Amino acid sequence: MSLEVVNGIKAKKDYVAVVGLGYVGLPIAVAFAEKFKTLGFDINQEKIDTYKQGIDPTHEIGDEKIQSSTLEFTTDPARLQAAKMIIIAVPTPINGDKTPDLSPVVDASQIVGKNLLKGSIVVFESTVYPGVTEDICIPILEAESGLCCGQDFKVGYSPERINPGDKVHRLDNITKIVSGIDEETLEEIAAMYEQIIHAGVYKAPSIKVAEAAKLSENAQRDINIAFMNELAMAFDRMGINTKDVIDAMNTKWNALGFYPGLVGGHCIGIDPYYFIYQAEVLGYHSEIIAAGRKVNDGMATFIAHKVIKKMIQAGKNINESNIYVMGISFKEDCPDMRNSKAVELCKQLTGYGITVKVVDPVVDKTEYKRELNQELVEIKAVSNADCLIFLVGHQQFKDLGVAEIKRMFRKNENQSKHVIIDIKNVIESKELEAEIYSYWNL
Repeated sequence: MSLEVVNGIKAKKDYVAVVGLGYVGLPIAVAFAEKFKTLGFDINQEKIDTYKQGIDPTHEIGDEKIQSSTLEFTTDPARLQAAKMIIIAVPTPINGDKTPDLSPVVDASQIVGKNLLKGSIVVFESTVYPGVTEDICIPILEAESGLCCGQDFKVGYSPERINPGDKVHRLDNITKIVSGIDEETLEEIAAMYEQIIHAGVYKAPSIKVAEAAKLSENAQRDINIAFMNELAMAFDRMGINTKDVIDAMNTKWNALGFYPGLVGGHCIGIDPYYFIYQAEVLGYHSEIIAAGRKVNDGMATFIAHKVIKKMIQAGKNINESNIYVMGISFKEDCPDMRNSKAVELCKQLTGYGITVKVVDPVVDKTEYKRELNQELVEIKAVSNADCLIFLVGHQQFKDLGVAEIKRMFRKNENQSKHVIIDIKNVIESKELEAEIYSYWNL
């Protein structure tokens, strides 16, 4: 096997390029830049300017690493012509009706196609349903370039597996699934990723298998969390603490260790819909995956109703209460607010005429204000609270002592209780006085 593309990149004769520099594309581009001449392309000029200033708003790489990286940032699509391997890592969201929105990957394919040269390899990392790479993306590349796939250029698929905010499972220590349109392409792509993935690669037998694997692993996680959410809603009616049940259950060797919670973000909360959509197109109606999505999508409503119920039971005048939502991103220690169910919960409470203030030490203040048209509250500025709603388990929240949390509440001048809604079990409830605090966890 000649590995012509890889050898050209290793010799620094050619570039590797990454199209789409978000939570997935940026770490990949920086990793390749440590060894090869690498281009980082994005259509967002503001984002590129931020990176050029040495600032990493994703927190995935860190400012210091951005500043020291040799990665060449650009918004000029013509520069892609210098690359012999182009990796497309753009998001694949869903429409309002839960159907796949392929416009980002279509647009990226058009840009790449217009600048694609003979002998190049295009690798898609965006999460899609089986068939998108070969049936939608390849024809676009061919139409825009005037080249023939398989003869003039090659294509592969390698699903991203980055877990934003996770400091343990990183790009280099997660096995990378790779696939290609033929054996030669597969070997080229595998050899390229092996340069940056210490955990090694897994060679899938086809592009469709690799596409399906990504959807399946996220749908599996979605279903497991949905099961725990269903248990939590049932146990709440039974007067049983779900965490106590999970702690007992997890003493068995084959317990899976899942916990209930809000399921949002750009992977688990979206990818199952790609499976559901394509299955429906082919005449199969998903039962289990669709049911899991229904349960998880309903959790924001369940928690919103629980907040209102607990406030009323505590004797609070909801419309005059200070309610703080602790955490607005879709997961702990990650600034990403895309498809955040915490945002949805805030909107539901606001819909009832309830005013909420949001505290999140991780989310970018400017982005938050642009998205929700209000200011974030600093942790130290929380005061005279009637209710604290811990939606996201940021480490800074976990580091708060019970004394600090108590300080956040207003002095108990009447007989009403202070309310704590603890979705992520941030607080040790045993240290709170039952006669003063009404504590509820999921």
